[in-house]
Amino acid sequence: MARKGGWQEFTPDRTPRIQQPSPAPRPPGRQQVRVQRSSRGRSGKTVTIITGLALPTHQLNALAKALKAATGTGGTVQGDTIVLQGDQVTAALEQLAMQGYQPKRSGG
Repeated sequence: MARKGGWQEFTPDRTPRIQQPSPAPRPPGRQQVRVQRSSRGRSGKTVTIITGLALPTHQLNALAKALKAATGTGGTVQGDTIVLQGDQVTAALEQLAMQGYQPKRSGG
């Protein structure tokens, strides 16, 4: 018995997609970089969170590696956020300023 094509409300679009060129990254001095200390959702462990970096993935990983080496702690990149272990806000602010960014302390 032949199967009939069933009714589908949401059909995939078969038109070819045109890739948009990615916008040019802003220079480091023009980015709104925020550095904050947080322990929320981490069982009371304190971490330093750096947000607002508009960088490609490989540059973000390189910056995270440099920050981890400068502060002597571990850390990770989660999406477009860098998370450093411990309260490293002042050290991260200094390192980011040395690399041309204008970071600001966020939160209390």
